[in-house]
Amino acid sequence: MPGRLIYLMGPSGAGKDTLIDAAKPSLRELGCEVARRVITRSAESVGEDAHEVSVEEFERQAVRGDFALSWRANGLGYGIPAQIDQWLAQGRHVLVNGSRGYLSQARQRYPGLIAIVLTVNTEVLRQRLLRRAREDLSEIENRLRRNEQFADSAWLEEQQVVRLDNSAQLQDTLQYLLEILRQHGISAVPDRT
Repeated sequence: MPGRLIYLMGPSGAGKDTLIDAAKPSLRELGCEVARRVITRSAESVGEDAHEVSVEEFERQAVRGDFALSWRANGLGYGIPAQIDQWLAQGRHVLVNGSRGYLSQARQRYPGLIAIVLTVNTEVLRQRLLRRAREDLSEIENRLRRNEQFADSAWLEEQQVVRLDNSAQLQDTLQYLLEILRQHGISAVPDRT
């Protein structure tokens, strides 16, 4: 049995990277790999544990077919390494930090993916974005408006996306993530014999 792709989305500042880091030990127990994204941004930038490359190197990797999924957002290129296909074929589950705007293309390639959107209360998100001080106030307001799109009930239902709220304690969010995965049949390390 091939593994399942877990496609985690959410606005910047929602806490995806923090949740992924906290979830890694539990995900390993479930036979789930966490894909490390390739991103075009400077090595000085703060954020997720990603492999950062130049725009030119990103383009070379894309042309070589090094990415299972890739997209552009917020002026950056994002790539999910093609290695995930090998993991999935081996029966491993794979969690990727995905993009809302790329969900339909990802679903075309991986029809059985589990789509999860991490949302957060607008005021909590505003405080997080202000604390991390990566953007000016107008950029923060734009992100807050985009955040509201992630919680749109019609979009969630139409796209069959599970909403995961991260406005409270990280441990609560982690437990709910694991419950979502159990509900989708990911509850034990796949048998690799």
